[in-house]
Amino acid sequence: MRRTTFFRLNRAMLLTGAYICLLLPAIRLRTDIVDSVTVEPSLVQTSATQVAGTAYPSVFPWPALLLAVLVTGSLVTFIFYLCSALKMLTLTRNGTIMEADGCRLVLLDEEIPSFSWRRCVVMSRKDWQETPVIFTHEKMHIKCRHSRDLLLFLPLQMLFWWNPLVWITRDELRLLHEFEADEGVIRQGVDAAQYHLLLVRKAVGEQRFILASGFQHAKLKNRISMMVKPSSSSWMRLSYLALIPILAALMVACNPSRQGNLRGSAAIDESVTLETTDPGVLPSVPYQLVEVKPTFRGGDANEFSKWVNMNLHYPKSAIDSQIEGRIMLSFSVDTDGSVTDVCLLRGIHPYLDGEALRVLNSCTERWAPGLQDGKPVKVSYVFPIIFKLK
Repeated sequence: MRRTTFFRLNRAMLLTGAYICLLLPAIRLRTDIVDSVTVEPSLVQTSATQVAGTAYPSVFPWPALLLAVLVTGSLVTFIFYLCSALKMLTLTRNGTIMEADGCRLVLLDEEIPSFSWRRCVVMSRKDWQETPVIFTHEKMHIKCRHSRDLLLFLPLQMLFWWNPLVWITRDELRLLHEFEADEGVIRQGVDAAQYHLLLVRKAVGEQRFILASGFQHAKLKNRISMMVKPSSSSWMRLSYLALIPILAALMVACNPSRQGNLRGSAAIDESVTLETTDPGVLPSVPYQLVEVKPTFRGGDANEFSKWVNMNLHYPKSAIDSQIEGRIMLSFSVDTDGSVTDVCLLRGIHPYLDGEALRVLNSCTERWAPGLQDGKPVKVSYVFPIIFKLK
């Protein structure tokens, strides 16, 4: 749509579209997936593995580091724009102030690139006397409230300073501002050819006021081409409707999927019970924090993994339905060494979930309990079981 002349519509779409993107992660979609792998039952194997150490491994604090980088970048971006605002404020205080056509005009004796911010136009006295069309251009920025767009977009730049698409979108927004201001100047009866020459003559120097709308702007060729372009057909506005199916497809593709019920369903075996912790019992200590780790058959948690692997059976119904995946469970080793509080944290399908729960609940062999300050304590684990079809 950048080639169309719907400048106001394109501005609105850039701004509202950017903020709508903030809401999309809150919309959770789920899609069912079916594994199409062909499985030979005679080659099916099951495996149970224990995460090395425990459910609460000690890892580098990446989230804290990334958050610090994110906040630092946001602060730097804010300071960058604050310096620009202070420069503009200093200039407006040093110039001659007057009211002109409903705008606050600030004239400076020095040669500076003209710019506008809210209802204030800052330009050199020479430009005001020799090329009043520059004031007309800046007045169009004020009339169209382009400074409001830049302020609305500033929070996105501070939050997503690391995303190049944000800066590209900001440049597109500023270019739309110039297109709209140029269109307003031409409609005021200014000779288009003379205005083009003025743009070329003034397209020198750096852009020092990033929060303001300036007469000198990049992509001068695009601005001149847009001024001589015929108005776009009003039917072209319907092109934005193409965003609806594209957006829906991307949301489905980017949302996590879950395994659906494949070729029938099966309830968990009634013999499998899910024990819960009594509210009066003290909470368990994570495996990582307990002083003396529990042991099983004289070994660590890997010995328990071997016991689970020996007693785990791949359900035939799951083989026939070609279901596989990783299940996450939790359990506790109580102060008397018994396995309690077996709980399914993340399941795959009732066939496999039921088998995993059955095995852990069937463990009657006692552990040597963990010790804290020399006293037995309940210790909690997170235990993954992998069902893999080969």
